[in-house]
Amino acid sequence: MDLRKLDPTRHALTLYDEFKEFAFKGNVIDLAIGVIIGGAFSNIIKSLVDYVLMPILGVLHPGERHYEHWELVVRGQQIRYGRFLGDLVNFLVVSGVLFFFTVKFLGWILKEKKVEEAAPPPPTKDQALLMEIRDLLKQQVDESAAS
Repeated sequence: MDLRKLDPTRHALTLYDEFKEFAFKGNVIDLAIGVIIGGAFSNIIKSLVDYVLMPILGVLHPGERHYEHWELVVRGQQIRYGRFLGDLVNFLVVSGVLFFFTVKFLGWILKEKKVEEAAPPPPTKDQALLMEIRDLLKQQVDESAAS
């Protein structure tokens, strides 16, 4: 193997070009923006659940999270299911808030956009000509049936 035939500069530039093509594609940038916005949105939902909804639920079930200390002892092993139940309720509340916010609250905005997008495009010249021929044929059939 002749080392003089290797051109490390060419290989480095090729690798750089490939990386640049991958990293700056629209999908990668969109994904990165989605992850960042998703993280911020997650903080908003967590704040809503922790500081608004859970205190309201605390009014219905007074106490300082005594459920976290619920446990079951089997053969000397503690199974702390209370904390799991608390996390499960928290998950259900968060997923409910996400559902109502994204589907029910923002859904009406998306439906309006879908209605605008759903309007069919105007027919092409070929389609218009075919529709005219169809209408003329229907008219001839109707006239022959009437006579």
